Amino acid sequence: MKNIILYVITVFIWGSTWLAIEYQLGSVAVEVSLAYRFGLAALIMWVFCMWKKVPMKFSKSNHFYTLLLALGNFSMNYVILYWAQNYLTSAMTSIAFSTLLLMNIVNTRLFFGKPIALRIYLGSILGVLGIVALFWNDLMVMNAGSESLWGLALALMGTVVASLGNMVSVRNSNAGMNIFATNAWGMLYGSIGLVIFALINDAEFTFSFEVGYVVSLIYLAVFGSVIAFGSYFVLLKNLGPEKASYIIVMFPIVAVILGGIFEGFEWTANVFIGFVLVLSGNAIVLTSKEKVQRFLNRLRSKGNCTEIECLQKSL
Repeated sequence: MKNIILYVITVFIWGSTWLAIEYQLGSVAVEVSLAYRFGLAALIMWVFCMWKKVPMKFSKSNHFYTLLLALGNFSMNYVILYWAQNYLTSAMTSIAFSTLLLMNIVNTRLFFGKPIALRIYLGSILGVLGIVALFWNDLMVMNAGSESLWGLALALMGTVVASLGNMVSVRNSNAGMNIFATNAWGMLYGSIGLVIFALINDAEFTFSFEVGYVVSLIYLAVFGSVIAFGSYFVLLKNLGPEKASYIIVMFPIVAVILGGIFEGFEWTANVFIGFVLVLSGNAIVLTSKEKVQRFLNRLRSKGNCTEIECLQKSL
């Protein structure tokens, strides 16, 4: 039940952050806005850790891995993905970022030697196909010029960086590092890195006092960073990257629903197909082998059928 609650929280928050990000783009440089976001998130995490008396001391080796986590999940991955959206629609960026699910499966096998069940591959492929179906109309009008290809390359690069950051998070959890302390240090390192990057990039440190910018900044820092990343990293630890990462193809569903509410999003056949594929993949990924076996055993006991026959009857 705890994992289900964390899963729902993370999907809903990250699915709604696209609305907040819209208010962040414009008068303030992207890297500066991100520095504000993760700087505020770091402050909140440090206050929380001090209040809860969470041990904050790490070895030099663990500080190094926390720095890698910051680069992968709290700074450069966002900068690269924001760059990509200068050349792509947000829909196309979402499709590219959904490949994080497959990248995490491959990297989990590569870095940790963990065998991946066949159903995980099947569910993941269905999920990515669902995202493609969901944004099929945007895909069809994509400009085949060099700018679009460059944007796609940037989006995939940002996704690779994020996947490597996820692997570092798993490593940190396996090493017994406290998730709250790790996130506090990581967000601090990430915000410092973003400030340095902004200075190198000659970005101007401005701030917008418009209500939309301030409210969205607070939402992204508190909910999109502190709560969502905390929940997601706990899921990485409890479920493993191959299952927890299915969140990546679930939150565009929330984004589409909110789009229907706030922007009059039109429900089409490809949107419906996308929903079905994503939700079907989600069910396959999150249903354990033991539950499937128990389900088949119940069917077999009632109908005296083979596994294949029982599956056919259940369908």
